Amino acid sequence: MAIHLDDALVATTIRTPGHDFELAVGFCHSEGLLAGAPVTGIRYCATGPAFGTDFNVVTVDTGGRAPEPTPRLGSISSSCGLCGAEAIAELVERLPALPPHKPWPLELLVGATEALTANQPLFAATGGAHGAIALDRAGSVVVGREDIGRHNAVDKVVGRLLLDQALPARDLALIVSGRGSFEMVQKAWAAGFTALVAVSAPSSLAVSTARRAGMTLVAFIRDGVGNIYSPEQLI
Repeated sequence: MAIHLDDALVATTIRTPGHDFELAVGFCHSEGLLAGAPVTGIRYCATGPAFGTDFNVVTVDTGGRAPEPTPRLGSISSSCGLCGAEAIAELVERLPALPPHKPWPLELLVGATEALTANQPLFAATGGAHGAIALDRAGSVVVGREDIGRHNAVDKVVGRLLLDQALPARDLALIVSGRGSFEMVQKAWAAGFTALVAVSAPSSLAVSTARRAGMTLVAFIRDGVGNIYSPEQLI
């Protein structure tokens, strides 16, 4: 799917069809392309009928209020959405540290993978999809999405929250399947999540970035036990 911001192509991604508008908006927000500009419209294929492009082109409109974007180099793959970015550091330089937040109950975060599994019907049917959910402090799922790309699943969640005017997500935790990569931390940070939970192990860059953000990072969940990497302690 090609994503346009106003009149500029900003990315092409391999995605599981569905919630395409959320994906496009979430991507633009996560990458900082909106720069605070309000989204005034979202539509398929700005230059003709949507069926002419098989619903594979989505345009996010800001009425020209967003700055002229710099597109990614190459396509976003289903394995690593960050590949092709000119510099990792540029993606986080724009993000201030998260404001102080009430500590998250660790039992809630460690047990959140059960809620994630319950919101992955596509994975249950195919075994070939990633999932992401936003969880509130009561343990309730606010929104959940699936996609072949784990970064896309997160962008769909972020896009839904943005369209619902629920960002920044200060009192929400982001729960993701797969690894706790740098990009998962970066997307969570950009959306204002104060906690990130990943089923598998995090990268060292993800850990250092979470600490820089002031974000709680819990990962490598096994049998109801996991590690908390940010701040530094074990659970």
